[in-house]
Amino acid sequence: MITKSVQDAMNDQINKEFFSSYLYLSMAAYFEEKNLPGFAHWLRNQADEERGHGMKLYDHLVERGGRVMLEAIEAPKTDWKSSLELFEEVAEHEAKVTASINALYELALKENDYAAQVLLQWFITEQVEEEKNAAEIVSNLRLIEERGTAVLMLDHRLGKRQG
Repeated sequence: MITKSVQDAMNDQINKEFFSSYLYLSMAAYFEEKNLPGFAHWLRNQADEERGHGMKLYDHLVERGGRVMLEAIEAPKTDWKSSLELFEEVAEHEAKVTASINALYELALKENDYAAQVLLQWFITEQVEEEKNAAEIVSNLRLIEERGTAVLMLDHRLGKRQG
């Protein structure tokens, strides 16, 4: 049986993961409008991945007899000054998600919730990858300084991401 404090924290994290999905869909729509389908593709895959993360937590609660309590999802931002600004926001957002996962893991430790610790170890490993990917794109965008041809080349590369 899962404790109420871990259940509540997991429900909060589910909301954060679904918000992440919604945010990345909004970012994808921004790139669709800019006619950069590779960036949009990358962000759509990211949105799908974040939804999957939320469902992983959802399923964990259900399997342990907990109660899933879905909350309203905040409306995401819809406009950015540049591709660089948008991906800097992705990097910042992923750092916040990492901090939230780490806090949830600390709670699972405090509550001696070993099943949650095992699940959250997967998320901790996943966040290392998420932060690395975002930082890499930010670094690339800073190098090319939004030069049109280079952005199109990066757009093409990001369009090859597998889901």
